[in-house]
Order: sequence, then C-alpha cells, then structure tokens
Amino acid sequence: MAPRSQPTARQVRLGTELRRLREAAGLKAREVAGLLNSTSAQMSQMEAGLAGVSEKRVRRLAAHYGCVDEPYIDALVAMATDRTRGWWEEFRGVLPPVFMDTAEVEHHATFVREVVINHVPGLLQTPEYARAVFTYVRPELSPSEVAPRVEHRMARRAAFRESPKPYETIVHEFPLRVRVADRQALRSQLDVILEEIEAGRVLVRVIPFDQDGFAGAGASMTYLGGPVPKLDTGLRDSPTGNRYIDTGPQLLLLQTLYQRVRSASLEPNASRDFIHRLRKEM
Repeated sequence: MAPRSQPTARQVRLGTELRRLREAAGLKAREVAGLLNSTSAQMSQMEAGLAGVSEKRVRRLAAHYGCVDEPYIDALVAMATDRTRGWWEEFRGVLPPVFMDTAEVEHHATFVREVVINHVPGLLQTPEYARAVFTYVRPELSPSEVAPRVEHRMARRAAFRESPKPYETIVHEFPLRVRVADRQALRSQLDVILEEIEAGRVLVRVIPFDQDGFAGAGASMTYLGGPVPKLDTGLRDSPTGNRYIDTGPQLLLLQTLYQRVRSASLEPNASRDFIHRLRKEM
C-alpha cells in the first residue's frame, strides 16, 4: 500500500506514540523491523503516520516494548483502527488540512479548555462574527473562499453542541468589546455566548482589563483531554497556524500556564454578569 501523502494530526500522533515506546525500550527501528518482517523504511513510515497499523501490530509492538499500560494500549488501538469519516471530510480538498485536523481532534477530545485573547472563541462564534474575522485576518481571500471557512466553523459549533463534553473557556475582555463587524453583530455575538452559558454548554471565565495578576498567556491556547492523560493534546497559536503539543513536559507546562491564567479570571457567575453588563452597553 502506498504511503499516505497527507496524514492527519491523529495519524501522526499515533505514529509518534509508537516511536516513543520504541525509543523508551532502547530499540532501533531496524531491530524492530525484523520482528514485524518489515523494513526500516516501513517502520519510519508507520512512525511518521504515513502508513497504517493494525490492532494486532500495535499490541505486538507494545508487548515487545514492555508496555503494560492497558488503557493506553487500548487507546492506541482505537486510534489505529478508527475508520470514522466525520463531517469534516466534506471540506477536505476545499480547506487547508489544519481545519480538518482541528475538527477531528475536537471530535475525539474528552474535554476542552482554552484561553482566548484576540477573538471570541471559535466554538461560540456567530456566522457574522466568524465571517468578519476571516475577512479581516485574511484580506486576500475572496468571498467564495471565506464562505467554506465560515461553514466549517459553524459545523464545528453544531457538532460540539450535539456531542456535549466539558468545555471551559477563558476570554479576555478585549474580544468581548471589539466590533469586528458592527455594533449589532457584537450584540448578537454576546447574546449567543450568554445563551450557551445559560444552557450549560460552556463555562466562561472573563479576564477584565483591570484584573490584577494577569500578564498575558503569550498566545491563545487550547488543551484537549485524550482517552488517557498520556494522549492529551495542546494547541498553541503560531505565525504558521496551530502548533500541536504532545510531550509530557510541554503538556504539564501548558496545564500550569492555564491554571495561572484561570486564577486571574472572574468566577463563572461573575463572568456571566460581566458579559450581561457589556451587552447592555452595546
């Protein structure tokens, strides 16, 4: 079977985990290739997410590497054998792969926590707000190119509402005040946020301009729970798009930073009241 030309973030993560297991066992790829009646090149493709791997092979590798963490192994098997073709596949070939990767990671997450500094969280945006953001941030895009981006964002929001999971977002006051479109669009956006809060679909914490103890989060960030903690995933904004974080030390740093930012935010009820006051000012 020919190697994948463009593996998904989930496929790459599986390969990365298999490589880490091998390295932790102190084995070279060529040594393991003999066990599988394979080659070093095929091992490299598997560990890069370019080639698929069966349940039998995952379990055989885990045993050979001395891994006895059954929940973790089961989670790797699920990643290897999952054949889900989610709603995001409709956008493949229409939008850059990062859009599909984001939707897929959210689909499989057990919880979502995020810090948003510059814009209203994507999972809470209205079509008008999303369109204004895409148009402003990417002025070179034509209306026909902006349209599927807005459609994808609304599909993400709909999918998240249909499969509820713990979702906490920390939002700075800045995006709650900035009119990326116009006054009415911002009113509608704040109404939607309040509706989602009242429905219990999201826990929102606000960081006001005058809040003490907040020196910035560096950039917006998202922390997504995996089926086991070892498979948690972090996302940070970067000049070239989302940067995935999946190593233990980096994930721990992200958790620590999240808790630090969280400690500078208002409690949920106070945050809801804060947004209500902003809405009345519009």
